[in-house]
Amino acid sequence: MTILVTGGAGYIGSHTLIELLQAGHRVVVYDNLSNSSSVALERVEEITGKRIAFVQADICDRQSLDQVFRTYEFDAVIHFAGLKAVGESVEKPLAYYRNNICGTATLCEAMSAAGVKQLVFSSSATVYGDPLSLPIAEDATTGATNPYGRTKLFIEEMLRDLQISDPQWRIAILRYFNPVGAHPSGLIGEDPRGIPNNLFPFIAQVAIAQRDFLSVFGDDYPTPDGTGVRDYIHVVDLAHGHLRALERLAHKAGVLTVNLGTGSGYSVLEMVKAFKDVSGHEIPYRIVERRSGDIASCYADPSLALRELGWSATRGLEEMCRDGWNWQSRNPKGYSP
Repeated sequence: MTILVTGGAGYIGSHTLIELLQAGHRVVVYDNLSNSSSVALERVEEITGKRIAFVQADICDRQSLDQVFRTYEFDAVIHFAGLKAVGESVEKPLAYYRNNICGTATLCEAMSAAGVKQLVFSSSATVYGDPLSLPIAEDATTGATNPYGRTKLFIEEMLRDLQISDPQWRIAILRYFNPVGAHPSGLIGEDPRGIPNNLFPFIAQVAIAQRDFLSVFGDDYPTPDGTGVRDYIHVVDLAHGHLRALERLAHKAGVLTVNLGTGSGYSVLEMVKAFKDVSGHEIPYRIVERRSGDIASCYADPSLALRELGWSATRGLEEMCRDGWNWQSRNPKGYSP
């Protein structure tokens, strides 16, 4: 198949490119590079030995999208492009609503005009908000607690409405939990700009002494050690999930919504210890006040993904930390020279 990958130069997108190329698919990347690097695409080409067609343009630019669909004959689209920082979304909600929701609507209009109606959408476990029970299954109550999560929730509803209006659409909505780690080659990984928004890259930057210490937001949650518990999933496992979703769309119509997680949770302090053990470096940390909107625990029930996609996570915490440290220690400044 020929696949358009929006946001393909990003963290999850670049890892998914490797799985697509190694499975024999052709890919075209569409990315404005606002939070990614073209170097990641060069590294993917180095890993796979295959060339990647790249279009630098914005997801809200209908003219550029139409040109791409005129240039290539696509079988499906994997849609990663979007703003993704929870804190920033609270500060700049309109930017998130405009980019994420309007951008996805523009993409779907261009797809429909081109007759391309297979879509894998990058959603998030943030759509669940503060869960009423654990583990979280796909039929759990949704209720995002920040603008970023609400954009994902609104887009999910928009895609369901689209498929109802036109049953030819085949859509997979993948709700990620917490992607971490890197490709085992150490050539690509997570390269946040500025201060990392997520725990794992912050820990990695403390380990290489790029940052002095880790702030642990609260140690009085109802968890085994008082720190927040999350479901961390190796980014390569996550990438495999997109490949399985594409295969599923080729055979079944409708909308499928699935969790991509491990089904296990690790606390902040467990992550710190695991990374220290793998890297051999101390991870200084300080306990500080809780952040508004943070929840105690969040981990997936991934059984539907196994039934519908034949997919399950296979990489454990040690491998997540080992591959993450391999990337960070080899690329202390990320993709920057």
